[in-house]
Amino acid sequence: MRTLIRIAAALAIIATAPLAHAADTPAKSKSGPCFATNTWRSWTTTDNGDALLLRVGLRDIYKVGLTPGTRARKGPNQFLVNQVRGSNWICSHLDLDLMISDNLGFRQPLIATSLRKLTPQEVAAIPKRDLP
Repeated sequence: MRTLIRIAAALAIIATAPLAHAADTPAKSKSGPCFATNTWRSWTTTDNGDALLLRVGLRDIYKVGLTPGTRARKGPNQFLVNQVRGSNWICSHLDLDLMISDNLGFRQPLIATSLRKLTPQEVAAIPKRDLP
């Protein structure tokens, strides 16, 4: 009887292994290529504060649209936090759970409404002082 239970448990583990691996693999996205959270290097806000710019790797810049009227600002000693839930791959704005935080405990939750990779032409049009 114990042998049958062990065999059933082993089969259950084998059956769920492909599902666990699938959660770690990036899915195709309509907004552009996916990126892993550990490749996100820096960030900044746009002039009106209704979007964030994320530097991913050395060259890529992603624009994260925020709910209108957010007025997010990047100040001294502030950092952007993304709560990872499940996979560490970011493929759409739904994968982002963002908040601006500082050393004093202030937190400003941010709701992402869009995510897209900027083209090289769009990146070139951004003044260097405004790049993340």
